[in-house]
Amino acid sequence: MADQDEQRRVAIAVAPNGGRWTKADHPAIPLSPAELARTATECLEAGAGMIHVHVRRPDGRHLLDADAYREAIAAIRAATGARMVIQITTEALGIYAPAEQVAVLKEVRPEAASLALREIVPDDAAEPAFADTLSWMKREHVLPQIILYDPSEAVRLAGMIRRGLVPWQDIPVLYVLGRYTVSQTSQPADLLPFLAPDMPRFANWSVCAFGRHEAACVTAAALLGGHVRVGFENNLLLPDGRLAPSNAALVEAVTTATRALGLGLCDATAIRELARA
Repeated sequence: MADQDEQRRVAIAVAPNGGRWTKADHPAIPLSPAELARTATECLEAGAGMIHVHVRRPDGRHLLDADAYREAIAAIRAATGARMVIQITTEALGIYAPAEQVAVLKEVRPEAASLALREIVPDDAAEPAFADTLSWMKREHVLPQIILYDPSEAVRLAGMIRRGLVPWQDIPVLYVLGRYTVSQTSQPADLLPFLAPDMPRFANWSVCAFGRHEAACVTAAALLGGHVRVGFENNLLLPDGRLAPSNAALVEAVTTATRALGLGLCDATAIRELARA
């Protein structure tokens, strides 16, 4: 049996709220800074080393706002210290333009941020601004993650790397298995197009999925060399189809599965090192 230090380690991120679900969908959806901080603590104890944060308006609608982010980040940091990587979203949700997304990112200057390629770079004319944003992130030591909804976007991003538009030889990515549609249920096989022989390879890749097979999808990714993101943003159900009582329960399901398969877990320090590699 391999020594613990020789195990491949998997990073678990929790996405606890997203920009769509409300407490009408699940009463445990964390919306306030205090609720996010409590969720972060619970998920840290369950095995997550990173939290992917959305903030909301008072009426529950999706929000990109620097002050709201600072308040949420401060609450999470007070609860978890440096033991959890805090990643903000720049997701538009059809509300914000790329310039607004980037402006909030720069005003917050978070530890980490995700950017959806199709939103931030909707066409070739937006590539120079994207390159400038990534250069700023590198200078400011903001850990990037590029969200990819389709294999064609992975090909496009790889092309940008080859053309020198990305100031890293590699960059962390998140493969999204499925779409935000009613009753969307992802399957592990949905990952295969991203990993086809003719597809680009990224050293640090993660997967998120929708519906009750979320744990199966991300465990398959872990076995194939990836990292994972789970949580109420994309899924409210346990693997057996019952409503999950908390985000921590979804994290625990994946923690149990990965450990049973002989995989270790990345803590926040290891996640930071992976992102900077």
